Amino acid sequence: MGFMAYIDYVDPDRIPAADRVADDDNILRIHGVHSRTMRLHYALYRELMYAAGPLSRVQRELIAVTVSAANECHY
Repeated sequence: MGFMAYIDYVDPDRIPAADRVADDDNILRIHGVHSRTMRLHYALYRELMYAAGPLSRVQRELIAVTVSAANECHY
């Protein structure tokens, strides 16, 4: 059985305005402990999920869900 790391979420009001993103998803919120990474992760996510490419948006989401399930992620 694998173990999931536990990191407290930072209150959104404590994240500098320049590092806030337009998404309150848990996978992004966890970056509040080092808020610059939140902004960078969000930019990477937007590029991977929305930029032009050979896979449809639905196919990309299915891959993400499948990998999360395989890794027993609870978010």
